[in-house]
Amino acid sequence: MIDVQRLRVLRAVADHGSFSKAAAALRLTPSAVSQHVAVLERSLGAQVVARSTRGVTLTAAGQIMVGAAESVAAELEQARQQVEQLSTGLVQLTVATFTSGGRHLLPGAIARFMATRPRAVLHVREGEPEHSLPLVRQGAVDLALAYHFDGPLPMGSGPSSSLEWIALLEDPLHAVLPEGHRLADRESLALAELAAEPWVLGCLKTEAYLRRYAERAGFEPDVRGTTTDYFFARSLVAAGIGVSLIPSIALIPAVPGVHTVPVEPPTPSRHIGVATIRGRRHQPHVTSFIHALREQVLEH
Repeated sequence: MIDVQRLRVLRAVADHGSFSKAAAALRLTPSAVSQHVAVLERSLGAQVVARSTRGVTLTAAGQIMVGAAESVAAELEQARQQVEQLSTGLVQLTVATFTSGGRHLLPGAIARFMATRPRAVLHVREGEPEHSLPLVRQGAVDLALAYHFDGPLPMGSGPSSSLEWIALLEDPLHAVLPEGHRLADRESLALAELAAEPWVLGCLKTEAYLRRYAERAGFEPDVRGTTTDYFFARSLVAAGIGVSLIPSIALIPAVPGVHTVPVEPPTPSRHIGVATIRGRRHQPHVTSFIHALREQVLEH
């Protein structure tokens, strides 16, 4: 029989990339961590980590077992919540969200959800998808409002098959230009028309995304400003630092001194949705919250 504690140790090794860092996180000695992994390998008859002077990496067998470890942790957390619900009669729901989604979509969805489930106890955690989606896999949160661009979901370390993605909306990015810009009165524009402009980033992760689309349009962007806040980015545009690409849901509230113009196809977009453990979306409180989010998206 596979020991749950050894699965927990293996998951920590996968998260931290070394026995010593995993030991510090678990408050064990590196020797104890190594022994747990060795016993797990003997019980499986397969190597779960590859050891080197630069640390450890998961083998194919190790990836399978980390996926199992996360599933076990999520199931145990769900069982704990169900037992707590039996004793208190209260439904607990923990939701993670990225900042702009939390600001513009989550409050209305929470109000709708609480109107139908007034005895629910709701917890909200802010985090970018690369941080919140692993928490869903681990059972630390019930669902995450998240996004991705034109690549895969930022699942973090470990397999992603335990997660289910429910798409909510496409969030196209718009060109944001300073007042008086030569293109500010256009109904739409091609990204190539901004090739000579300096750029402001509203999110550090969008730089690689902007550069991919700029390369397709035949130019390399000159980045003059970097921020982690779309409102601040628009303020820098208004101040004349450069132009920016901002997702549509982050264009509210309005910022004086800027104009927003849609980008012609191929239009850069964010894909916004909800991630939850596969099968959990059918639990009544999770289903209700996803329904509330969908209604809020339609209203937005």
